[in-house]
Amino acid sequence: MTGGNRYRYGSWRGGPDPLAPPYDVRAAVDQVGAEVLAGGSLRQALRDLLRRGPQGRGGLDDLTARARRLRREAMRRGNLDGAVTRAQALLDQALAAERDELAGRDDDDARFAQARLDNLPRSTARAVEELADYRWSSDEARGLYQQILDGLRGDVLEQRFAGIRDALRDPDPAARRRLEEMLTDLNALLDRHARGADTTDAFTEFMRRHGDFFPEKPGSVDELVDALARRAAAGERLMRSLSPQQREELSRLMDQAFGDGALADRMRDLTANLRTLRPDLGWDRAERVRGREDLGYGAAAGALEEIGELDDLLDQLGQEHPGATLDDIDVEAVQRSLGREAADDVRRLRELERELRRQGWVSRDGDGLTLSPKALRRLGGTALRRVFDDLSGRRRGQHDLRDAGAAGEVTGASRPWAYGDEQPLDVVRTVSNALRRGAAVPVRLEVDDFEVVETERRASAAVALCVDLSFSMISEGRWGPMKQTALALSHLVATRFPQDALQIVGFGRHALPLSREQLAAVEPDLVQGTNLQHALKLAGRHLRRHPGAEPVVLVVTDGEPTAHLEDGEAVFSWPPTLETVQATVVEVDELTRFGATLNLFMLGEDPGLRRFVDAVARRSGGRVFTPDADDLGRYVVSDYLRARRGRRAR
Repeated sequence: MTGGNRYRYGSWRGGPDPLAPPYDVRAAVDQVGAEVLAGGSLRQALRDLLRRGPQGRGGLDDLTARARRLRREAMRRGNLDGAVTRAQALLDQALAAERDELAGRDDDDARFAQARLDNLPRSTARAVEELADYRWSSDEARGLYQQILDGLRGDVLEQRFAGIRDALRDPDPAARRRLEEMLTDLNALLDRHARGADTTDAFTEFMRRHGDFFPEKPGSVDELVDALARRAAAGERLMRSLSPQQREELSRLMDQAFGDGALADRMRDLTANLRTLRPDLGWDRAERVRGREDLGYGAAAGALEEIGELDDLLDQLGQEHPGATLDDIDVEAVQRSLGREAADDVRRLRELERELRRQGWVSRDGDGLTLSPKALRRLGGTALRRVFDDLSGRRRGQHDLRDAGAAGEVTGASRPWAYGDEQPLDVVRTVSNALRRGAAVPVRLEVDDFEVVETERRASAAVALCVDLSFSMISEGRWGPMKQTALALSHLVATRFPQDALQIVGFGRHALPLSREQLAAVEPDLVQGTNLQHALKLAGRHLRRHPGAEPVVLVVTDGEPTAHLEDGEAVFSWPPTLETVQATVVEVDELTRFGATLNLFMLGEDPGLRRFVDAVARRSGGRVFTPDADDLGRYVVSDYLRARRGRRAR
C-alpha cells in the first residue's frame, strides 16, 4: 500500500517482453549478411540497415521522407514580403485618415500638409522615412503610422526572443530599459564565450537576472547561442530571400523602426556575435518561398528558420559526409521538427549501432561501419551452412566436418560421435557413458553414448581460390554465389581444417590477394579486363610459401583471359590476343611443374572460355566444372573435400 493506492503483482502472461531491448542485434547482423551473400555491397548493406531500420521500419529513410515533406510544406507557406505589404496597408490607412482630417480645414498649414502627402515617394519605406517629422492632424492616422514602426520592431524582437512579448506590451519606459540591459549583458556574455573564457558562472548569473526572456530554459551558453543564432540566421535569410527592391524596403523600415538609439546598436552587436559563434548556419542563403498568404516578419522568419533546421536535419540524416555517425544527428532538433516518435526512432538506431559495436559485430573506420571478424565468422558460417544444406542427401559424411584428424596418431582425446565421422570408436568411453546414464547389464547403448577417438592431422593443403571480380560477374547475377562460395570455403578452412593455408585471389584487370574482411567488402571491377595470368602468378607465390603442403588451385571465372601483365602494367585487349593467352599458359605450366592441382569452375556458356578452360585442363591434368551459379558453392567445397580425402588415401 503506497499513498492510498493498492498494487497487485503477478506473473507475466505473454505479449511483448517488457525487458527486451528495442532491437535484435543478431537479426540485424544476419540482415546485413543476407544482403552481402546475395551479392550486395557490405558498406551499402550496413548503411541500408540504418536507412531502412531493423525489420524495414523506423529507419533514416522514413525520417528523411518526413523531413522533406515538411520542407515542401514550409516552402509553400506564403509570401515573405508580408511585412512590407502590411506596412503599406497601414500607411495607406493612415494617409486616408489624415486626408479626411485635412479636408475639413482651409488654412495654409492644411494645404501645405496636403501637398506634402501628395508628393510622398512611391516607396513605402521612403514614405515612412519622410513622415518621421510630420505633425499629424489626425490622432487615428498618428496611431496607424506608429503601428508600422512599433509593430515591425516588436515582430523582429519577438522573433529573436521568444519571451519578449510582455516587455514589448509594457508602456513603462523601465521595460524598454530592462530590455536594453538584457541585450548589453547578453553581448558581454557572448563576447567572453567567443574569446574562450570560462562563462559558467556568468551564464548562471545572466539566467538569474534575465531568464524570463528565454522560456526555452537553455542549460548552457552553447544552448543559448544555438537558439538565438538559429532565429537570427533566419532573419538574415529572410532579407536575402527578398527581391532587391523588397529587401531595400524592409531594411529601411527596420532602420526606421529601431532608429539610431541604444536598442539598434545592441541588436547589431548581437547579430555580429552570433554570426561569429555560429558561422555554419547559412546566414546568406536565400530561399524561394511562395504561397497565397502574405507572411508578416515573424511568420516569414519562422518559416525560414524551420526550412533551415530541416535542411540541417536532412544533411544529418543523409549521413553522406566522411566520418558521419548517428551521433551527428541532433535528436532534439528531430523532436522539434518531426515529433517525439521520430526522436525515439533515432535513439533506437543509435542504440542498435552502439550494441553492434559493443558486442563486437561491427567496427568503424574512416569510411564508416564495417563488419568485424566476429561478424564475418558468423557470415562465413551462414554461407557454409547454405552449402551444406545443398550438399545434404547428395553424399555421405563430411558435411559438418567434425573429424579432428585422419590417418594420424591418436591424441588420447575423444569427443561425441556425429553423423559422417570416420574415426574409430572409443569403446571404453562409449560404454562408460552408458553406465553413467544408468544403463543396466546387459548394457544398451544409445546414440548419445558414442564417442570417437581423436587423431592428429598430418596432411595439409595450400589452397588458392582465384575468383573473377569483373563486372560481368555482377551483371549476370554471379556475384552473390561467388562471394558466398569464397566465404564458405574460407570459414570451412578456418574452423575445420586450420592446418590448411587458404588464399583468396580476386582478379579483374589486375589481381590482388583478399582477406576474408576484404572479400566481404569487395566491389566489382568496373574497368574491363580478366587478368587470370596475374591471379595465377599470385596463387603460385602463395603455394611456394607452403612447400610442405599439398598445392591446390581453384579458379572461378565467367570469361576468357583478356588482360596480362607486361613490365608490371596490365595490358587489355578484346578479343584476347595471343600474347595474353601465352602469358596465362606460362603461369599454368609453372603451377603444373610445382605439382599443383588446377581445377576450373566455368560460369556461363562463353564458347571462347570453354575452349580455353578445356585446353588448360588437358595441359595441367586438372578438371573443368560447369555449375549453375546457384550450385557453385557445392561444387567448390565438394572438390576441396574430395582433394583432402584423396590425400588421406595416399
